[in-house]
Amino acid sequence: MLRNVRCETRRLCYVVQILKMSSPYFMQSSAVLTRSSSHGAGGGSAASLRSKLSSRQGDVDAVPARKVKVEAEEATVSEEKQIKVEYDGDDGASRVKTEHWEPPDWMKQLGFIREMRSCRDAPVDNMGAEKCYDTQAPAHVRRFQVLVSLMLSSQTKDQVTGAAMQRLRAHGCTAENIVATDDKKLGELIYPVGFWRNKVKFLKQTSAMLVTEFGGDIPNSVEGLVRLPGVGPKMAHLAMDIAWDQVSGIASLWTSSKADSGPQSPLFLHTLGPWFPN
Repeated sequence: MLRNVRCETRRLCYVVQILKMSSPYFMQSSAVLTRSSSHGAGGGSAASLRSKLSSRQGDVDAVPARKVKVEAEEATVSEEKQIKVEYDGDDGASRVKTEHWEPPDWMKQLGFIREMRSCRDAPVDNMGAEKCYDTQAPAHVRRFQVLVSLMLSSQTKDQVTGAAMQRLRAHGCTAENIVATDDKKLGELIYPVGFWRNKVKFLKQTSAMLVTEFGGDIPNSVEGLVRLPGVGPKMAHLAMDIAWDQVSGIASLWTSSKADSGPQSPLFLHTLGPWFPN
């Protein structure tokens, strides 16, 4: 009886051993135990593991930088308006490639504007600064009258500006004569232009500077014009166009800063420069 029990026990142990050798679960557990025992032993197994990890890290570091940058940029190209492509070179310089941008339907809108302005029948066409000066006067007087009409036109309808310029011309619209005219008389001549009291003061101050520094003429640069009292960048660009026949920029774009003026300004180059028609 005892002998039979021993035989059955051996047979059961043999079956269990076979299951442990063939079952994936028991094989995985054995592998974990083997690694744990190896780790606890230290020595050559741990050093071998560190060597393998270092080798794998070296393989990762060996990936070219250009490939990593290109993959990163390709992942974000659909989300950004500006694409930055970097090239590894001897000098380490990077070049930036930007997408071409222009306002939607701007050519269509430009065509509408040209069509509406084709007749040239607006008040500014007949009473603007180009029409307010005395064509028979000397050149420096004509330029001065162009500047005066631009100063009066601020916050004023063209019809009112044209009527005020006719009264000034009848009175004598030269820098010397404006300086000699008292404030009350000058106010009566330009009233009812917008902010006429301030414009009386600006006209007297500007005329005095022009007589002293320019002999009654006006400056021939935007920088010189914006130094005059009551003259802003918009007036300066228009004066350069009408009085000096020089295109210095688009007047309405540079009303915020006197420094950023002209077609070479950063504002022009980064917004209108790439697509605006010449």
